[in-house]
Amino acid sequence: MQVLPYGSWSSPIDATLAATHDGRPEYVGFVGDEVWWTAPRPAEQGRRTLVRRRPDGTEESVLPAPWNVRSRVVEYGGQPWAGAVHDGRLLVVFVHFADQRLYVYEPGSAPDGEPRPLSPVSSVGGGLRWVEPQLLLERGEVWCVLEEFTGEGPTDVRRVLAAVPLDGSAADDRAAVRELTDDRRRFVTGARLSSDGRRAVWLAWDHPLMPWEGTEAVVADVMGDGTLSDARVVAGGPGESIAQVDWMRSAYDGQRSAGDCLLYTSDRSGWWNLYRDHQPLCPREEEFGGALWKLGQRWFAPLESGLVAVVHGRGATVLGILDPETGELVDAAGPWTEFASTLAVHGERVVAVAASPRSAYEVVELDVRTGRTRVIGAAHDDAVDPAYYPEPRIRTFTGPDGRDIHAHVYPPHHPGQVAPGHELPPYVVRAHGGPTDRAPLVLDLEIAYFTSRGIGVVEVDYGGSTGYGREYRERLREQWGVVDVEDCAAVALALADEGTADRRRLAVRGGSAGGWTAAVSLAGTDVYACGTIRYPVLDLVGWATGETHDFESRYPDSLVGPLAQVPARYAERSPIEHADRITVPFLLLQGLDDVICPPVQCERFLTRLTRSAGRPVPHAYLAFEGEGHGFRQAATTVRALEAELSLYAQVFGLRPPGIPRLELVR
Repeated sequence: MQVLPYGSWSSPIDATLAATHDGRPEYVGFVGDEVWWTAPRPAEQGRRTLVRRRPDGTEESVLPAPWNVRSRVVEYGGQPWAGAVHDGRLLVVFVHFADQRLYVYEPGSAPDGEPRPLSPVSSVGGGLRWVEPQLLLERGEVWCVLEEFTGEGPTDVRRVLAAVPLDGSAADDRAAVRELTDDRRRFVTGARLSSDGRRAVWLAWDHPLMPWEGTEAVVADVMGDGTLSDARVVAGGPGESIAQVDWMRSAYDGQRSAGDCLLYTSDRSGWWNLYRDHQPLCPREEEFGGALWKLGQRWFAPLESGLVAVVHGRGATVLGILDPETGELVDAAGPWTEFASTLAVHGERVVAVAASPRSAYEVVELDVRTGRTRVIGAAHDDAVDPAYYPEPRIRTFTGPDGRDIHAHVYPPHHPGQVAPGHELPPYVVRAHGGPTDRAPLVLDLEIAYFTSRGIGVVEVDYGGSTGYGREYRERLREQWGVVDVEDCAAVALALADEGTADRRRLAVRGGSAGGWTAAVSLAGTDVYACGTIRYPVLDLVGWATGETHDFESRYPDSLVGPLAQVPARYAERSPIEHADRITVPFLLLQGLDDVICPPVQCERFLTRLTRSAGRPVPHAYLAFEGEGHGFRQAATTVRALEAELSLYAQVFGLRPPGIPRLELVR
């Protein structure tokens, strides 16, 4: 075993390797008997392709570059495709990211067959966008959520359920798109149809609520001509979050079926639990749902047998099969500690996406009859010796007022190198985005990039995170910039006090809402020696008055308080107003195409910093063309990771081999 200082260990996990393995499979579904999903292509300008798994087990990318299967509805997107077998031929509809049009494609229909547009183009604002397509072949239509911009502003937008003809007649004719609902509700999810096709159900909510604060389940009758009638709210409200809604077959009463039951996950008990026709199915203090950031997320899926596949857990998640009649819940066996919010079922087959601390996200299938779970797609492949992977520890720390703070601690780890016994390691405190989200317990090569070089990482599920019940989420109500900052600092100092981390070598790092937490932490505490701020919120007033997209434009109402009522609080909390308080080096990373956290905020922040600094603060600002909110291109990830490591090396006195030096403005 070689003895070397922390931060100087050699590692085969370089930035290129981490970038190549960035992203995960999403939006699994069945096309006939085949399993399909979307998959990232970091080396192809960060696009997402559609992958099919053939009956012989081989995987095939259905759409070549530059096709990019990704929706921009509410900017975070959602389910971008649907497929079926029609008259013995494959038929797929999907949203193409570049123009946000809906396309239809018949793989194998002709040697030169190309996708054909189904939806028209609009030059107004962000145009027309589509998500959650559902093929209704008997009607010759695709039912979707339509997001239509009515002006040039980010909040000049309406959303409705709509039907698009499959024959292409709407490709150049907006009038041929049949609207199924009016636009009185600001947000809607895709409709789910009952088994007889006579009823539809969807979720709806309005500003200033976010979907994890309050949503409603709406049921309507489907008339013979395909119109919706008598839409009525059947569950939910301002203080109840319904995360998903669907139909399931009723049990037979001995002679006949009583028709479909309504199935939904609601947090009315304080936890997202399952309800069938408004009655709890498996009441537990754990989550059977989550924050609806993307339309079409699925935490449960009813099977034809009457059982229900569920993704559930407290913190980490597992895949289980629930018997609604007995309440019995049997979890699938396997090494996975995290199941994503995507499920598909076909007969007795359940397909999901799962990962663990030893494996990246992969597509798995559970056979309900045998209980066997196996990997069927995007299988994890150890690009390096797994001995270099970090070994996380699940911890609960004590924060201010004795409150619990959940975290994952990743100590430095290397199979052949250790640090001198007297040395304590540097640590990076990572604040997740959202902020209504959490850090999954999975293999992340960006974390391994640091831990395998002798830099510890801790991911903090600060108050406000999902996975621990509504009360834990509500800790952040009007406390954004306070509770998140306090919790991250409490974890960092606890690691130092117990002798796990070097108190003088602590860094904070976060992206999006986590970037906000990192920036506020640098401006408002003396805990950290430096920080990395990625595509952040820096100016609350700007963010709440037109500088972000519609979906989150009223998010600060609950995170900070209504601007009209507490304007001073917005200035008090915003890092841009306190740039002069930052005295330690930092790295600022930003995508120039970001419409959620726009680059103008970074530019204003740096201007304030330059004007107000009594002495120069060493820093670097890297802005990336072609990148939006969250980096997708491999070259960007490489540059960002190497820059971040170089920052820590310069501040902490580390000597990582082979890392380009980041030039800091002084």
